[in-house]
Amino acid sequence: MLILLYNAVGVPVVDEVTSPMRSNSCGAVTSSTTESINQPILTTMQRFILSSALCFLLANWLAASDYCVVIQQSVYDDPDWRLVADELVSKHDGNLLFYSTTPDELRSDLQQFHPRYTCFVTPHQKAGRQFVATVHQLTRRYDDDPYTDTFWGILTGYDAANALAIARHREPLTIHKVASGTEVALEMCEQAVLYDELVANKLVRKDENAEIKKLPCPTDTTKALVESLNDFQPDLFVTSGHATERNWQIGFTYRNGFFKSSQGQMFGEDTQRRRIEIDSQNPKVYLPIGNCLMGHIDGPDAMALAWMNDVGVKQMIGYTVPTWFGYGGWGVLDYFVEQPGRYTLTEAFFANHQALLHALETQSGDQRGLSFDRDVVAFYGDPKWSARMAEMEKRYEQSLTYKDGVYTFRVSPNHGADSFRPVNVNGAQRGWRPIVHWLPERIKDVEIIQGAEFQPVIADDFLLLPNPRECDEDTDYVVVFKATPR
Repeated sequence: MLILLYNAVGVPVVDEVTSPMRSNSCGAVTSSTTESINQPILTTMQRFILSSALCFLLANWLAASDYCVVIQQSVYDDPDWRLVADELVSKHDGNLLFYSTTPDELRSDLQQFHPRYTCFVTPHQKAGRQFVATVHQLTRRYDDDPYTDTFWGILTGYDAANALAIARHREPLTIHKVASGTEVALEMCEQAVLYDELVANKLVRKDENAEIKKLPCPTDTTKALVESLNDFQPDLFVTSGHATERNWQIGFTYRNGFFKSSQGQMFGEDTQRRRIEIDSQNPKVYLPIGNCLMGHIDGPDAMALAWMNDVGVKQMIGYTVPTWFGYGGWGVLDYFVEQPGRYTLTEAFFANHQALLHALETQSGDQRGLSFDRDVVAFYGDPKWSARMAEMEKRYEQSLTYKDGVYTFRVSPNHGADSFRPVNVNGAQRGWRPIVHWLPERIKDVEIIQGAEFQPVIADDFLLLPNPRECDEDTDYVVVFKATPR
């Protein structure tokens, strides 16, 4: 590993440090460290030339990677957490950035490097509500537009060993099996086991033959939901309803049991207060799309930590506050589950977030709710790790082609009048999401040639097309534009 240090006379000094990493890092050092560096005797011109050359090399070196790991210097000094950061750098051929007190200190560095992925590594003691808000706000400031400028994730865990296990996980996840405590779009899932927070005694199964069956079940579904994790071993688990940092209340409109957490462990507790052990270690992702506080890590007993430490969760989202509006959570289903295979969970989360930011910029209604949701939904895990739904037919297809400096984006409806309508409306603020396409590289100097009537937003790394709502079979949904790669 190479670290760029500055000596007392302002000369950058490259210091080689033994490390298992294969990649690069940069950061500042304290004055006590610089005192140990030999002071070269150089003329002013020599110092200027050396400084310019090293800075140029470093900038190009870092720009070659699309992944940055951001970590507090004092955390990196802990050998256990250093392993976590180093693993991510090695895994993604990434760069390492240090801050002293707050990630905001790295704003200019992140603006310069503008990584496609930014992973904030931190112990759970530092991963509270304010940290999540800080990350949201910082990652909208890599450039001047109002949108999030990187796919970010917060990698934490019950302890460093838990975080390291998440960092080391490499195998991409294709979601074939879904278990849920609330209604989701079954037609977009290969297999599913669904209970309903709103309707007692309701169980719906979809088996590997695509047959959907409505079955009776007990009012208290605590044991059944535990068994869905232990035995069915879903790749995706979805919940909604009342929750705190310590529990999930399974029934929303009727009396049911709980999932509870303590010291990094998750268990069920039924209405008779019997404890039911959860043993579900298969890799999975978790969407508490309508739960209050599931993403708020306020101590070692937090539910989020138990999901990641004890239930095999490699990525999850979660509100850090009591939720009442719902756009930032429920909308992830519109992109992830209801457009199966199109987006990774990371891409779906940020597609929904760009949609929220676009609504804040363009809509006069719902400003209070949209503003409330803007900085309060966390994304935990390695943002570059891939988890996506198994491919299935979608309501519409979308494609981007490039030839001779011209990009062509095309949307092709598959379901006639229903092509742009919601697939499922359970929850809050559902459906009618804009069409989002992630660009393969960052661009600038955009000139729209065709399709301006659709009011597209073409940012440096994504294209957003407001939902047409009504599908006109005589309309070609095409946007053609010129742009220059950055």
